[in-house]
Amino acid sequence: MTTETTTQLEALLTADGTTLPERLDHWAQATPQAICLYDGETDREYTYAEFGALTDAVAGSLARWGIVPGDRISVFTTNSLLAATLMFACWKAGAIYAPVNFSYRGRLLSYQLRDTSPRLLVTDAELVERIPEVAGDLADDAALSVAVFEDDAEAPVGGLPRVPWSALTQQAPRPDVTIGPADPANIVYTSGTTGPAKGVLQPHLWINQYTYGLRSLIDSRDVVYNDLPMYHVGGAFANVGRAIWKGAEAAIWNRFSPSEFWSRIERRGATAAILLDVMIPWLMKAPESEADRANTLSKVHMQPLPLHHAAVAQRFGFDAVSAGFGQTESGGPLKIVMLETAEGEGTPEHLRKGLLGDELTAACQERGFSVVDGTTVTEKGAMGYPSHFVEAMIVDESDAECPRGVPGELVVRPKISHIMMTEYIGKPEATATAWRGGWFHTGDSALQNPDGSFRFVDRMGDRIRVKGENLSSFQVEDLLNGHPDVQMTAVFAIPSSEGSEDDIVAYVVLVEGSRTTEDDLHGFAQEQMPKFMRPAHIRIVADIPRTPTNKIEKYKLKQDFTAQTA
Repeated sequence: MTTETTTQLEALLTADGTTLPERLDHWAQATPQAICLYDGETDREYTYAEFGALTDAVAGSLARWGIVPGDRISVFTTNSLLAATLMFACWKAGAIYAPVNFSYRGRLLSYQLRDTSPRLLVTDAELVERIPEVAGDLADDAALSVAVFEDDAEAPVGGLPRVPWSALTQQAPRPDVTIGPADPANIVYTSGTTGPAKGVLQPHLWINQYTYGLRSLIDSRDVVYNDLPMYHVGGAFANVGRAIWKGAEAAIWNRFSPSEFWSRIERRGATAAILLDVMIPWLMKAPESEADRANTLSKVHMQPLPLHHAAVAQRFGFDAVSAGFGQTESGGPLKIVMLETAEGEGTPEHLRKGLLGDELTAACQERGFSVVDGTTVTEKGAMGYPSHFVEAMIVDESDAECPRGVPGELVVRPKISHIMMTEYIGKPEATATAWRGGWFHTGDSALQNPDGSFRFVDRMGDRIRVKGENLSSFQVEDLLNGHPDVQMTAVFAIPSSEGSEDDIVAYVVLVEGSRTTEDDLHGFAQEQMPKFMRPAHIRIVADIPRTPTNKIEKYKLKQDFTAQTA
């Protein structure tokens, strides 16, 4: 399709609904007794009727308490069910869901809360102790209140006013709020390369576009497994959101467990899942067994696509593997689906359910996604082709298009409005830079193959990926520089020994006369940083090489580290 009008494209995108709250309402009426969510932590099922009523009541309670459309609600919890409930309740109240990484504390936490400027912060008993640590940084935000899951205490939290939990869970009529496709839905944070993390404002139609490709792989008979956190677009929208969009079941746990992964799949008969690159080595390290294929998991999305995707699929009997490009800002503009196993070698017949075989191929092709033989995809990082709704291009540093086969920056341009991010909140210059020339600049290096498909090459700038989390060298440097004996820090990534992610290396210059050791700095990092952000290697040096204009020459540090560890 190359000549679609805007109206035709909008009709195509919204043929099975426009927004997620609308889809939950639809299934609560059409299949009220079907399972909507299964909470693996409490072993409890919620039907579409129950989850619809629960989120209606919480939305009503939020409105009764004083939340109005456009207000921001920060959700800081390890509890995936609580996050999912608040996500839909926020939307039904016209508010903005603003999840917070539950690994954060101290400066990372206070920065995001100040930047988001929420009206309400909802947390849980496990994390509430971190709020007093940052309450002083939030003192200027007089409008912020705190609610703690299942806690009716009224005493302030670190000086911030508290809302008793029962005030948010009373029976209350759903607010009379109309949600449009351009209305703000979420603020999700993404790492910055030369500054602090940026809050990405996503409209409701962004969720539709982001999940469009993954929705082609399932129908209401499927069960989507989720162990990704609900502060990630993958957990909140690609898994839980797409399941509810299609009237399927979302089986959710709070964290990934390599030892419990297959027992969880078996418990719910899960048919679809996302495997991030760090998860795959853990699963493949288990001793091979004749029972490896005796599971219901038939459709797996791998992000990014590993070179050995076919071997993984064939060992565990995955019928299909999908890949593409997913991003907090641009959604899911690229997609490919690979058929990985021959007839009779995939999911055992007695365990097959959901959208499979010719039905699956037809559904993907109808939505415009390439379906290929997995054995023909022999390049790491294959991302497929652009969806109907975007244009994609590879450009050089001057934004001129690169010849095919030449790496450059991946840029994408929407064909219809409101399917990509609206802005980086409070950062108009960063927003304008990212959208220069009418194309969104992804910050990722890629190339376009001769056949028109795209392939991921690397992250650009100082972006780092560890344990499925994206972060920037700036964030790690900023925290290490908070040590009283640290004068300067330079952080960079090296390839991890596992998967295709990174390990973090920090070179540190101490203040004159300091006796701080590398072990001391590792201890400081353990106190101040989430586990994924802590450097694997710290080197104390007398100085850090810089250019005449005082720019740190990290390439020289990488050369030095490589020579040391060779």
